[in-house]
This record gives sequence, structure tokens and C-alpha cells, in this order.
Amino acid sequence: MTDGTRPDGSLADIPGRAGRDAVVIGGGLAGITAALALADAGVRVTLVEGRPRLGGLAFSFQRGELTVDNGQHVYLRCCTAYRWFLDRIEGTALAPLQDRLDVPVVDVDKPEGRRLGRLRRDALPVPLHLGRSLATYPHLSLAERARVGRAALALKGLDLADPTLDTQDFGSWLTAHGQSARAVEALWDMVGVATLNAVADDASLGLAAMVFKTGLLSDPGAADIGWARVPLGELHDRLARRALDTAGVRTEVRTRVTSISSDENGRWSVQVPGETLRADAVVLAVAQREAYDLLPGGALDAPEQLLEIGTAPILNVHVVYDRKVLSTPFLTALGSPLQWVFDRTDASGLKDGQYLAVSQSAAQDEIDEPVATLRERYLPELERLLPRARGARVRDFFVTRERTATFAPTPGVGRLRPGARTKASGLYLAGAWTATGWPATMESAVRSGVSAAEAALSALGRPRPSHLFDVEEAA
Repeated sequence: MTDGTRPDGSLADIPGRAGRDAVVIGGGLAGITAALALADAGVRVTLVEGRPRLGGLAFSFQRGELTVDNGQHVYLRCCTAYRWFLDRIEGTALAPLQDRLDVPVVDVDKPEGRRLGRLRRDALPVPLHLGRSLATYPHLSLAERARVGRAALALKGLDLADPTLDTQDFGSWLTAHGQSARAVEALWDMVGVATLNAVADDASLGLAAMVFKTGLLSDPGAADIGWARVPLGELHDRLARRALDTAGVRTEVRTRVTSISSDENGRWSVQVPGETLRADAVVLAVAQREAYDLLPGGALDAPEQLLEIGTAPILNVHVVYDRKVLSTPFLTALGSPLQWVFDRTDASGLKDGQYLAVSQSAAQDEIDEPVATLRERYLPELERLLPRARGARVRDFFVTRERTATFAPTPGVGRLRPGARTKASGLYLAGAWTATGWPATMESAVRSGVSAAEAALSALGRPRPSHLFDVEEAA
């Protein structure tokens, strides 16, 4: 064989190529990123994924003639690593950003005609870019708006490197800074629940401060929203696989790793059914519990801490109507259990009618509710929110559930999140749950993959690809 594999498909020990073989375990965004970065540096890479497709927890599936995303995923202009990823897989045009932040916010408790408010930015420097929007935001009183402004300035002054922020909860900090329950509902949680997957009382102040400082208080355009106008599988599976193939990565799906171990020479063996993959570097890009099960002894000082990183669910409600009931690409709701509602009609391939996806983060109380119960709850709420839904026929109603969608961003989680390097030479960790400084987002996943690849390349003595996104690995 001239491609570096034995007849059975396992990697050969090729003279002159020592230190240039890697196995990446996990085909989510973290694993795909690590594999691409390593391959771009001239490393021979095998990517192993247990599922039948790539993309991790941001994927698509077929339901009849519809192509359905398991959940609505968005990113912001400040998500520079994910934007690099989109560019690397040639998918940027398929997931464009807003020209300028504009979020319709509908309060269903108000009379029709007075329900709509908007959060949008002007072309002014921070913090003036949000000044007019906040000053005219109808869902808060004048006094509440003034107190929000003062809290935002206090938030801007926090030092994200201060470890004590991670020991405090965001809700208590907001209360101490004069934020009413209404302000938390109509602003802080509206943004925070969607980005952190937790309400303010359950969220680390460190992570919340990172989200608001980076997204709203760093650059005027930082919070502009982007989302895929095609199914996520088109980006994270088809285009990602094409990029991997072009980079020379061997990709194996439906292949679950059963164990990893190293020999006295520092080479690694990755056991999969019917084959042993051998490599000089291994990137473990799986969920924290799976990482715990696969880690060899001594790789981390306290591996049991991985099991202390909690998880948080996201529920997505999908409704297909026989007519158009939502006239904007998306909106968010107040005074209702509904959170964010997106129009997925074109992306799903629906030819007539309208398909809405309702994204419900921090859904601990609903994640196991029967579909019939959720239907009884959410269809009337959609009719309250969208008057045109009241006369529309529901063609289909279904739910998708991600019970472990993200790690739980609880106070103290920061000390549990490991960096990319382990104490086992040649073994690296990646995943949104690792110490990226970000909450569990697509951005965090890509950043972790870059960090793991950079650590591996440094150890392998390989040059860093010049086009690789520049990220500092968290300690």
C-alpha cells in the first residue's frame, strides 16, 4: 500500500514519518476542526465517529420530505472561530450574518398593536451602539432601562480573568446591581438563556460576563446574529466531510472506540472493532463522560471532576402550518413559555405552508414531557404570539430532545473544565466543555479543536498552518 495503510486499513509505521500520525476520536465540530488543523500541517489523520454522520449535536435528519435540524443553532459575529470554520469548509455563504443586529421581541401580555419591541444596534461606538434601542425599549420602564445601562457598565468593568467570578451566580449579581425581575426576564435572561442554556440564577457570573462583554460590549457588530439557511447537515456533515477528504483525512463513521493506550515508546493504540489504529497523537473530542471512560490512568490529576460537569437539556418544538403565520425570520417572546421562534421553511425544503422551529433552552422541566402534552401547551401559545396562526391548520407537530445538549454553566464549573493538554504525552482533549473560556456553543467547540491541534502540533514538531484561527489555549 502506498497511502500509508496496511491491507487491513490500519496505519503503517512508515520510515521517515515518525511523529506525523494522529487519531481524532469524535466527529463533532471540535473533532472536525482538530482533524483539519492537523491535516493542514501535514499530519496523517484518521477521524473516528460512532454515529453514522458528522456534526455532533448540530445535525439534520429526514422527516418525510422535510430536512429537519435537531435544533436551531445560531452564532454571532464575535464567534470568530466558528466563522473561520465556516470559511474553512466553504460554507460561509450558506450561514450569513445579519447586516446589523435586529431582534423582534413580542410581549404577548400586551394588547395587539403594542406588543412589539426591538433590540437593534446603530453604527456607533460601544456602548452608544445600543443606546437608542435601550432608550426606546418598550418592555421596560424608564427607570428599569436606566438601571440596565448602569449594570451593563458595571459588567463591562469586570475582569474575566478573575477566578472568583466563576464562584458567583449571575442572578445574585444582577439583583445586587438593581435589576428587577422584569429586567431579567425581558433582557438578561432573554439573551442569557439562549447563549448559556441556563437562567441567571443558575449561571456562573464568569461565563455570563464573558457572553455579555464579548457579545454586546466589545465591538458594535459583535452581536449580529448568523444562522444556517440550509440544513445543518449540509454544513457540518457534507461540506465538512468534503473538506476532510480534500485534506487527506481518513474518516470512519459508525466506528466506536473501545479503548486507547500507549506503549513504552510513546505511541498510541486506539482500539475499534476489528482494528487497532496506531498514532503519535490522539485527540479525544467526545463528551465529558465518554472522555472519562476512555482516559488512561494518570492522564488527568482528578479525572472524576469530568463527571462533576453537569449537563443541561434543550427542547425543540417543530410545527408545520398550512399557511404563512410568521412574517420575520425569527422573533423572541415575553409573557409566554415560548422563547425563540424561527422560520425554517426554505431550509427544510417545504414547498408550501410554513415550518416553525421553537427553541427552548434550559428545558429541565419539559424535556421528558409527552408530545401530546407539549402540543396542548405550545400550539395555543403560538396562537397567542402569532395572530395568523389562529386560523391555520397544523399539518405536523413533533419535538426533538437533546437531554445533554450542553454542559451546565453553573457556578464553579470553571475549575472542572480541563485544558487541551493532558499529563499523558501525545493525548489531548477537545470539546465545548473543555477550558475555552466560552459557554457550550459551536464557537467553544471549534476553539477547543484548534487548541488541541496546536498542542499536538507543538509536541510533534510540526509547523502551525498559516491560515489556522489564532486562539490562546485556556489553562
